[in-house]
Amino acid sequence: MTQGQILTIFTDALMVALKLAGPMLLVSVLIGLIVAVFQAATQIHEQTLTFVPKLICIAFLLLFTGSWMITMFSEFVDRIFMIMRNL
Repeated sequence: MTQGQILTIFTDALMVALKLAGPMLLVSVLIGLIVAVFQAATQIHEQTLTFVPKLICIAFLLLFTGSWMITMFSEFVDRIFMIMRNL
């Protein structure tokens, strides 16, 4: 296995990780920002007020994008096993 092939696998792994984690992180940051603005405006500083909306939004996001995430990850794992088989 050459160094170029290893770098390609590593780059693919990073891209898959970013594609899988990116939507959840983006939604979490946006919800956190909205809740922080709401807390600053109303001066309510309750810890669960930030946690519960994030949890609900991430759960709905996983319901809608879960099959896409599983498909993307299984395709990546299949590519890795094909490379390992061809060595």
